[in-house]
Amino acid sequence: MAPNDSAQTTGETGETGEARDVPAGRRRAARYVVPVAVAGVAAATIGLVPALAASGDPDLPKISARQLIEKIAASDTEQLSGTVKIRTDLGIPSLGGLGGSAAGALAPKGAGGGEGGGSAAEPTGRLMELASGEHTLRVAADGPGKQRVSILDSAAEYSLIHNAGEVWAYDSASNEAYHAKAPTDAAKGEGGKGKDQAAPNELPAAPATPQDFAEQALKAAGDTTSVTVDGTARIAGRDAYQLLIKPKQDGSTIGSIKVAVDSRTGTPLKFTLLPSGGGKAAIDVGFTKVDFSKPAASTFDFSPPKGAKVTEADKSKAAGKEGIHQAPEGAKDLGVEPNVIGEGWTAVVQLDTGAKSPAAGASKDMPAQAQSFMDALGDKVDGKFGSGTVFETRLVNALMTDDGKVYVGAVTKDALVKAANEAK
Repeated sequence: MAPNDSAQTTGETGETGEARDVPAGRRRAARYVVPVAVAGVAAATIGLVPALAASGDPDLPKISARQLIEKIAASDTEQLSGTVKIRTDLGIPSLGGLGGSAAGALAPKGAGGGEGGGSAAEPTGRLMELASGEHTLRVAADGPGKQRVSILDSAAEYSLIHNAGEVWAYDSASNEAYHAKAPTDAAKGEGGKGKDQAAPNELPAAPATPQDFAEQALKAAGDTTSVTVDGTARIAGRDAYQLLIKPKQDGSTIGSIKVAVDSRTGTPLKFTLLPSGGGKAAIDVGFTKVDFSKPAASTFDFSPPKGAKVTEADKSKAAGKEGIHQAPEGAKDLGVEPNVIGEGWTAVVQLDTGAKSPAAGASKDMPAQAQSFMDALGDKVDGKFGSGTVFETRLVNALMTDDGKVYVGAVTKDALVKAANEAK
């Protein structure tokens, strides 16, 4: 049985069993493991699989949680290839059947070439599929300038390739391609590190491997978090330590996060998020195969096949269709920045839309059947704030009040109501 060093932690003193944040500047290479061009899906909505059964716990030297986090932060992994399995169960309807043109239709108008919803290869629409169900990805990276992610279906493949500042996306089912420039800092190597924001009208980055998810989780590791080492595991044929991250606050929908970290390279190999409500993992991210050698240069080559419809991102911009990168119409009229209530894992974001909630039956024109449908999606709640409706998933919940305020967080329904009451 592997050594279990769960009593050791990342705290400054190492005595309390609690973790404190590691400086962000030390988290070096995670952002380069996946295409900087992957767009549109929040970290909490992409997961990569559970079915990575360990073949026996390896016997590894003891390590403290602080040392393990430092090992992740110091990892300089920039070259790898492998297969990642995806399962996400957020308690929302499956989007797995939205391939091809249907996925493109979900993209904001102007994202592609069609007036009705854009190219089937536009990344934002296609990557929405990863918000639910099971998926298999093939990934490869060769430093900050070259990355590739492919979503494998039974009879088709969707690929997103970043190579030296050029981004191509290709959907084999529809024979459509999408071309754009990579974010400004994507191919600058060391000079670009530490910059997380894409320039306006360029495709932003989104997480797609265990390392991306782990980096986001570790940013939350502070006084509200317990971080320990929870034994070892065998993942994708490699020995790994398991880092256990748990909120210390009541009211979070997140029960625990477990990150399997490669014992040699410090690269996270698996990420599992369990909801506080119990049941199977809501997000599970893991390699089934991984190779840390340099991928072949041809892996990142791409030219549109003969007859493929190609959509240029610049054409949408020139036509004044850059709405995909702008705030929704009317958002500028809100007049206030989002207000954050609470801290740590129970933080709630408050927005004031200034509009009455449709779920409250505020619209006289809403048909009775439509109103009943909206009511069925959420639970009516009341409090000092007034009344409203809570819409729940297994992780992220939202309270829409009848007077137009919205409260969102990875917290329970009771915590949302409490935040709304305290905000009044």
